[in-house]
Amino acid sequence: MPQSEREKRKKFLKKHGLTRFNKAVRTTEGGKKGKVAILENGKPRLIRFGDASMGHNYSAEARKSFKARHGKNIAKGPTSAAYWANKVLWSGPSGSKKNPPKSQRHVKGRKSKG
Repeated sequence: MPQSEREKRKKFLKKHGLTRFNKAVRTTEGGKKGKVAILENGKPRLIRFGDASMGHNYSAEARKSFKARHGKNIAKGPTSAAYWANKVLWSGPSGSKKNPPKSQRHVKGRKSKG
């Protein structure tokens, strides 16, 4: 008995622990900070984004640098991981509110203790 497209999509979302398409969630699965399910050409696809092994320095300078490095990939739209990282992690006031842990903070010109 073949499954309908709707049933296949619901099964896909359930398998990956998501509630709907185009809604990003935070996760540490797959070594990434987030994941989102999208429909590409009518087929469900899972996109993971944001390297979990990296710290979180979401300062204005870091944001500008990220957008400069990944501008072409962000422009590709919802089918790219850079688009979702930009939207969820780097989107300014509505993005991530995390500050780097004290062990990762670095102030230019100041020598470290020790």
